[in-house]
Amino acid sequence: QVQLVESGGGLVQAGGSLRLSCAASGRTFSSANMGWYRQAPGKERGFVAISGYLGSTYYLESVKGRFTISRDNAKNTLYLQMNSLKPEDTAIYYCNALEYWGQGTLVTVSS
Repeated sequence: QVQLVESGGGLVQAGGSLRLSCAASGRTFSSANMGWYRQAPGKERGFVAISGYLGSTYYLESVKGRFTISRDNAKNTLYLQMNSLKPEDTAIYYCNALEYWGQGTLVTVSS
């Protein structure tokens, strides 16, 4: 059974940092793109960052320079380092690989 399990969310003040993790089990994703998405209250889920399996990375324009996506294929884990957080970053953050999604982790940024 393939699972993606996110962790690391929480409540943080504006300007603070959080590091999200997504631990994969049941199969490896070293040859697949992996990404982070988020869904804010009342909005649709949208792309945040992608880690390409060949090493490329892509970011939502509004998080460039603040967020960093990385992966450790030996640990089958995806990360999202989030710095200089803003209230508008408040959302449930989801990990994705192929057709698999995690259950999400809530990030709340207070002003």
